Amino acid sequence: MHTYVQDVHRHVGEEVTIKGWLYNKTNKGKLRFLLVRDGTGTIQSVVFKKAVSPEAFEAADSATQESSIAVTGVVRQDDRAPGGFELDASDCRIIQLADEYPITPKEHGTAFLMENRHLWLRSSKQHAILRIRHEIIRAVRDFFDDNGFVLVDTPILTPAACEGTTTLFEIDYFGERSFLSQSGQLYNEATCMSVGKTYCFGPTFRAEKSKTRRHLMEFWMVEPEVAWAELDDVMVLAENFVSFIVQRVLERRQEELKVLERDTSGLERVIPPFPRISYAEAFDILEKHGTETPRGADFGGTDETVISSQFDRPVMVHRYPKDVKAFYMEPDPEDAELALCVDMLAPEGYGEIIGGSQRIHDHDLLLRRIKEHDLPVEAFKWYLDLRKYGSVPHGGFGMGIERVVSWICKLDHVRETIPFPRMLYRMYP
Repeated sequence: MHTYVQDVHRHVGEEVTIKGWLYNKTNKGKLRFLLVRDGTGTIQSVVFKKAVSPEAFEAADSATQESSIAVTGVVRQDDRAPGGFELDASDCRIIQLADEYPITPKEHGTAFLMENRHLWLRSSKQHAILRIRHEIIRAVRDFFDDNGFVLVDTPILTPAACEGTTTLFEIDYFGERSFLSQSGQLYNEATCMSVGKTYCFGPTFRAEKSKTRRHLMEFWMVEPEVAWAELDDVMVLAENFVSFIVQRVLERRQEELKVLERDTSGLERVIPPFPRISYAEAFDILEKHGTETPRGADFGGTDETVISSQFDRPVMVHRYPKDVKAFYMEPDPEDAELALCVDMLAPEGYGEIIGGSQRIHDHDLLLRRIKEHDLPVEAFKWYLDLRKYGSVPHGGFGMGIERVVSWICKLDHVRETIPFPRMLYRMYP
């Protein structure tokens, strides 16, 4: 049996064994100070030559960075030590002596770090990001599970497009064309007619030839769908959801946020209600700032940054022109050229983190929109069926985990938000 670093506070004055990896080492005469991490935390182990066997001191002396080791000793509280506790070692064993570690405290280029992503994950910053990502995912599940949503898994292999035919990864499915899923939304629409409130959560794929700091080819998305929900219901759900996630991270991951040197004052303001503006009002803001984007077009990353910079928390932009949005969005009854949709833009230049809408629930209108978008009607026969057997107004949204992690951690690039990112022209490791 061994003890995890996160639990040593329960064993002050007792002898325990810590198993982990050597993060750093300092030599001072007959003392070796080993900084050992085990995934739950880091503790300093003090190895005194006279207090251990020659073999144990030799192990402490020869251990290299990232060697796997087991250190036994008595836990002592010391506020000066990392984490507030130290281990007075009585034994030290090397499990595997690591080769010379390629990642050092010196500055490394991005290409080098991405090539060694499998090792870069061990750094304190990357470890903190992984912990925060985990907390965000826990919060996602807790929010929906505690609010009566039913998790239903949707297919990764699909016969048709959801977001657009130009961004699909096509594969051969026993002689038939199929695609890696862009979204589980269409299947969610079927499920919500069964259980009322549903969500799916899994990997999604976009074959976008984009190299911006906001894009990945493979990312994780959570998508709720609610029967009887209209656009206002979708917006209330979205703001409560995002606020819940942010406040959960602030409550439980303060240490990781400190490692990232994240100023949390902006995150503390992420409390409903969020500001809501129409596409037209958003464009008024852009024109005041001299945008080159023509009115009626979708916003680019710079446009989103300009808009969100006017607010101290996420802003929801609703009712975009229908021509720049997906085929399934319900038109605004007051202006058929607009869609009943919403994008949530994160502050601090992180752009869209949520995209949602009220869905078309009329069969004939949906059929017409499918044809207008040159989509194969046969592939959507089942989807059209949903409008023939008790169709009701309904809506939902999608939230990409990686963009939310990027914003909450205030990262320069989305590639650090997922353990092994898939980017344009990069699949290694």
